Amino acid sequence: MKKKLVLVLVAAMAVCGTFSGCGGAKETTADAGNMVYAVEAGSAGEAVAKEKGFQTNAVASQADALMEVASGTSDAAIIDLLMAGAMIGEGTSYPNLVHTDELTTEEYGVGCRKGSDLAAYINFEFAQSYTDGTMQETAKAYGVQEALVEQKATEFTASASDSDVAYIQEKGTLIVGITEFEPMDYKDDSGEWIGFDADMARIVAKSLGVEAQFVVIDWDNKIMELDSKNIDVVWNGMTLTDEVKNAMECTNAYCNNAQVVVVPGK
Repeated sequence: MKKKLVLVLVAAMAVCGTFSGCGGAKETTADAGNMVYAVEAGSAGEAVAKEKGFQTNAVASQADALMEVASGTSDAAIIDLLMAGAMIGEGTSYPNLVHTDELTTEEYGVGCRKGSDLAAYINFEFAQSYTDGTMQETAKAYGVQEALVEQKATEFTASASDSDVAYIQEKGTLIVGITEFEPMDYKDDSGEWIGFDADMARIVAKSLGVEAQFVVIDWDNKIMELDSKNIDVVWNGMTLTDEVKNAMECTNAYCNNAQVVVVPGK
């Protein structure tokens, strides 16, 4: 894991500005119309690229978007800042890539089925874990502690009918929809899912008295996967866009983030 770089890049959000040419790489805004941007299908990166009229190459994941840039089949990628901190720059998987423009500021949340009481339960657990320091310790293990959003005390009352919490407890598993997204959800050398989101999902599952089961989904189909009950929750560094909040019952924000442009370094 390349955790230190996450802190450096999160700190850069405060000083670089929305279109600052950080990282010593070529500028992207001036010639954006002639560039092809690799983006994860259905992601906040794809949304901002379309909003700005960029030419896009939609791929299955943000990791694939980085591969597109590294191989030269796309000129740039738009990915999450927290992933950029873990995956690009000196000592990482892509040492020759850098991030330049920061296109957005945003927040992460967890998505549940519309009307589900599970979102309120997760909020309650977020508050508990923030108060006792578990959330901060978990974030520090993956280098995202500077991005954490303070969690305020909240109460949980289960729904009297059609309770997702009761449904999950009865079946004995919390099925978590994810993609491979370091430092939030990714596999260690033994093939086990780890990351800040994965670890927090396990904490919530344990409090429910169930096992966490991680299922890789097509990010573009996350709402359908949730509504069909193939998964119980979308927990994968999900940006709280208006579309997401209208389609899902979302938790409180737990991490700050941004969409950044990644290009080859000079």
